[in-house]
Amino acid sequence: MSHKFCIAPMIDVTNRHCRFFFRKFSRHARLYTEMIVADSIIYGDKEFLLGFDQIEHPLALQLAGSDPLVLSQAALIGESYGYDEINLNIGCPSKRVQAGNFGACLMADPKLVAECVEKIKEKVSIPVTIKCRIAIDDYNPDEMLTEFVEVTKNSGVSTFIIHARKAMLEGLDPKQNREIPPLDYDIVRMIKRKWPELNIVLNGGLLNLYEAKKEISKSKGIKLDGVMLGRAVQENPYSIIEVDKLFFNDNRKLPSRIEIVEEMISYLELCVKNDVPINIVTQNMLGLFHGRRGAKLWRSYLSHEAPRRRNDPNVLKEALDEIISFQSQAA
Repeated sequence: MSHKFCIAPMIDVTNRHCRFFFRKFSRHARLYTEMIVADSIIYGDKEFLLGFDQIEHPLALQLAGSDPLVLSQAALIGESYGYDEINLNIGCPSKRVQAGNFGACLMADPKLVAECVEKIKEKVSIPVTIKCRIAIDDYNPDEMLTEFVEVTKNSGVSTFIIHARKAMLEGLDPKQNREIPPLDYDIVRMIKRKWPELNIVLNGGLLNLYEAKKEISKSKGIKLDGVMLGRAVQENPYSIIEVDKLFFNDNRKLPSRIEIVEEMISYLELCVKNDVPINIVTQNMLGLFHGRRGAKLWRSYLSHEAPRRRNDPNVLKEALDEIISFQSQAA
């Protein structure tokens, strides 16, 4: 089970259409669903929440909750859908999540998290992993993260994806919690030094592949097992086009931005046949030409036309024609 490079679970972003698009940039990166509350899977529309295209593998289901039995039932359903991993969210700091007693606030109760993991592992045969922060609020990160990992690893978790910031449960919203608390990669390395047998994946503040590769490659004498990027990929997806070469020694021919769009046109036609509004798909593609001539035109065209012509897959082809024309005139 490789976590060398992962694309982070992002609420309102990493739906099945976003993941299908992200898979165009890497054959090997591990993808994650949005955080899904366990109760929603048991009582909600399972196909809507859990359905995915086989091309998305390797794919992890991220669950949120604090009831061991409910989590185990949701995990079992997830396994039946074919997911490769169950990931438990112990990192989200939002008020809504706190109100449900799950997410980052559970770092203060590692015994409950361990019980949740044990119940999940009783039900499923696929790996169970944890995504967490280094601490919450005024807790000392060295002490809190060490205790959290020590207790939960004994429940059978061997992979921890650690966002190297505190989660401030009061005073900061989720966006601010991704930016304001200072990064501390050394604490993540400390966990790997203490338990070298664990798979430790670094998350938080990493802006590109090369920075990520540098941070996990025996920096300060400690080699981490993988890295997870989120917002950087959302904002500039083509920035990871060389990820398979850098992280997986796969020297495949890299598709151009135009080739990726042409592939997505076919996917969009299929979505329309299945009554999926095209803007649900195209909203994930707005950053494709980030930093290139015509990027603003591309973003503007899709942002305006896709919601207005929700059942017309030609919008994507027209946007591509617009940017090709713009780039040829500017050359």
